[in-house]
Amino acid sequence: MTNPTANHDTTRRQVGYVPRCEATPALYRSLGFRCGLEIHQQLTTDRKLFCRCPAGLYQEHDDFDAQLVRHMRPTLSELGEYDGTALMEFKTKKNIIYRIKGETACTYDIDDTPPFPLNREALAIAMQIALLLDTSLVGELHITRKQYLDGSIPTGFQRTAIVGIDGSIPIVSKRVGIRQLSLEEDSCREVSDRGHERIYMTDRLGMPLVEAVTEPELLTPNEAAEAANYLRYLARSTGRVNTGIGAAREDVNVSVEGGTRVEIKGVQHIRWIPELTHNEAFRQRALLLIRDELRRRVDDPSAWRVGALAIDRKELRCVLQVPDRAEIRAIRLPAFAGLLSFFTSPGRCFADEISDRVKVVACVEKPNMMHSESIDPGGSSVDWERLRQDLGASDDDALLLVWGPPADLPTAVETIEERCRMAFDGVPNETRKGLPDGTTLFERVLPGPDRMYPDTDSAPIPIDETAIAAARAALPPASVAEQVEQLDAWGVPRDTYDFILRRALFPLVRRLYEAAGMSPRRAGTLVGHDLRRAARTVSIDAKRVLDVVRAAHSRGLADDVLRPLVPAALAEPSSDLDRLLIRIGYRAASPGDIEAEMERLLATVDDAEDPADARDRIVGALRPIALGNVPLRDVASAVAERIEKACR
Repeated sequence: MTNPTANHDTTRRQVGYVPRCEATPALYRSLGFRCGLEIHQQLTTDRKLFCRCPAGLYQEHDDFDAQLVRHMRPTLSELGEYDGTALMEFKTKKNIIYRIKGETACTYDIDDTPPFPLNREALAIAMQIALLLDTSLVGELHITRKQYLDGSIPTGFQRTAIVGIDGSIPIVSKRVGIRQLSLEEDSCREVSDRGHERIYMTDRLGMPLVEAVTEPELLTPNEAAEAANYLRYLARSTGRVNTGIGAAREDVNVSVEGGTRVEIKGVQHIRWIPELTHNEAFRQRALLLIRDELRRRVDDPSAWRVGALAIDRKELRCVLQVPDRAEIRAIRLPAFAGLLSFFTSPGRCFADEISDRVKVVACVEKPNMMHSESIDPGGSSVDWERLRQDLGASDDDALLLVWGPPADLPTAVETIEERCRMAFDGVPNETRKGLPDGTTLFERVLPGPDRMYPDTDSAPIPIDETAIAAARAALPPASVAEQVEQLDAWGVPRDTYDFILRRALFPLVRRLYEAAGMSPRRAGTLVGHDLRRAARTVSIDAKRVLDVVRAAHSRGLADDVLRPLVPAALAEPSSDLDRLLIRIGYRAASPGDIEAEMERLLATVDDAEDPADARDRIVGALRPIALGNVPLRDVASAVAERIEKACR
């Protein structure tokens, strides 16, 4: 519910918001910006982590054998306390529906049988990644349970175990601490979440993944993205992790001075991280300013209460977007005048903070409210002055209308009061969902330590020296930092690095240089530029690339022919070199043939033709017979030299 107003623009300036493109490290220092990452990466294994169902098989949303309905409830921790997230989820009264395919799920997944022994293949991969993170491996693996009451795991908890602690990774400006690396089971895939019904698929449930947690030492949004990319490259360098949508997910923790940790959950793309963290920093800054203003206005926040009044919709001249069977409440927010339209992030204001919570906690879909400071078709038709009189509100109070099903409206009113009370303290601990535009939505209360407890179904697993030695022997020959250093030394263009490291193709670059006789710079360009374009339509097979390059070199073909030849070879895995050369239109020609054709073309140059245009025209005409026979760079140089000489 976005409501731009003149006050919204005024408070944006008060917050000091600037677009990220104008932000400097000094600005983030002044905000007290701090960020930490939790990177989740699926591992490539045949089986799931605690059962023997196949991992990596996915089903269509309408392809399932059975449905299971669950109602989650919180349980006490060993200290006799409830986790705040669990209590919030319980309040939503959700029907959790699981769509089950027999091929991808079993009785363990739905908590009808105890776990199988932990997948040792997954543990071995996790140990490799822990070693690459420079962590200290634990001597004994202890499996614990982490409560999840959102229904994403049918058991209500996730089995997880710490593999390594106290590591670090390098970024350009410093080393960033790695708090821990854990091995855990993945959750279900969400299909939909509307009203009191949430639907999940169980095909992804139980797949092994690792979670790497950094220290909150990232001091700018760009540092956060850089660290996330490094962790992605590191995991992929093992060749034992899944790729594609959903295979890796980033949770980003952000705080500013005076604020608190807010977790942006499930960021889908690393490129979103800078904008999301930038806007979250200013959102927290805005909430702190709202807190300060409320404390100036209200002497005793503990005595603060909302006023509520049932409204007959017939009394309103406008019932825009209010469902037919919904009931309406008018709410008085004492001392909140001017704060509902207070800027929090681009296109959003404090009223959105309230509306988001009503949607999540009371399960009232948006639009679910309008307020007295909004400028929209509905708000302009409401007689706010009459409502102000009916509620006994002063000019210092803010008003809003909230609507929803009769059974959910009491929870909605309670949620509104709860969120406004939080405003007196500043920034609430919460988990938020990142959106592509760089803003976020409330998702749930931030989990606390009370949700962790030992798993009584799983015995500890010793990590002996033999297992550690085996994991160390399986490590890639060069770390990500060493790979970057080597690419720099070879003079490979930097715009190739992301693709090479993200696809774990550094070993291919090295093999093209060492075993196929290419210059390292040309090998890096072939992989980072040419294969990047080809990867949009074909799968990359490193062995196929190496074989084709070797075959072309054995024929004495110039490297220029590889640009069209290698993608063609990947598109036609069974074709031999001769068929591929025909496919790309290669024509065998001797240097003499090329020289003769160049002479013929040079003779067509008119004195009035621009020399640069003439050069481009002739080189373009020579390309089909020169490709693969002589280096195109030599052809271009010869043509340019001859034209320049003729001009002189």
